[in-house]
Amino acid sequence: MLVIHNHLGSINITKRFLSALIGGTATRCYGVVGMNSGTPWQNAIEMLPFLKRGKYPEKGVNVRHAEGKLYIDLHITVLYGINVASVVKSIQHKVAFVTEEQTGMKVGRVSVYVDAIKV
Repeated sequence: MLVIHNHLGSINITKRFLSALIGGTATRCYGVVGMNSGTPWQNAIEMLPFLKRGKYPEKGVNVRHAEGKLYIDLHITVLYGINVASVVKSIQHKVAFVTEEQTGMKVGRVSVYVDAIKV
């Protein structure tokens, strides 16, 4: 949980909210087909029988908080035949903008890993 203090009090932001916000923003970008599990923990969660395949917000999103900034890692699948560099740059800008706008926290870096290309 991240805590932001201001003159009115404090705001608590859960990592689950951040993951849902960031994952939803990334999947709405042009050329993104889906999110991939980025860590062994996410792979294990995906294998649980009571979860529908790919229906949890943490899939493919890793958020770290250090020195007052957010560092975001995204694991994605893109569509075949598109300019991958343009898609990655678009995701980086959109995720950083939406995250800063919704949370008020600065984004230090958005790293995008293209794990697969879907035909």
